[in-house]
Amino acid sequence: MVKTRSTHVPPSFGPAGPHDDPDLNREASDVSVASVLGFGAGLIVVAAIVHFFVWLLFIYFSTREAQRVAPQYPLATGQIERLPPEPRLQTNPREELRDLRAQEDAILSSYGVVDKDAGVMRIPIDEAMKLIVRRGLPARAPQEGKK
Repeated sequence: MVKTRSTHVPPSFGPAGPHDDPDLNREASDVSVASVLGFGAGLIVVAAIVHFFVWLLFIYFSTREAQRVAPQYPLATGQIERLPPEPRLQTNPREELRDLRAQEDAILSSYGVVDKDAGVMRIPIDEAMKLIVRRGLPARAPQEGKK
């Protein structure tokens, strides 16, 4: 006996109801492109409206804040600048270091009086090095060795 295959296909259900076509065992139509585009456009319109109202609120609150006068603090000192307590930190250390080095360079490269009564004068470093080379450094007299 040869077995034959049954040609009976159970009915399928589609958008138009039950049918006997086995190729239509799926949705009759996929997602509509027009509905997706419509949803996206609606979402963009709603977002634009919300942004517009937030922008209006921002303008309203900023003008309201600009018109508001802060109450005067009772212990306010007026225009006098109050210095912070010690230690006062440098506000611009690089510039202050540059100024300090410029002052030191000016002192090291100029003539001046250090102590007039003792006759101590200041000369530029280059001149001092030339004098040392010419005159030499003072040295102690050699001592006799101890026995």
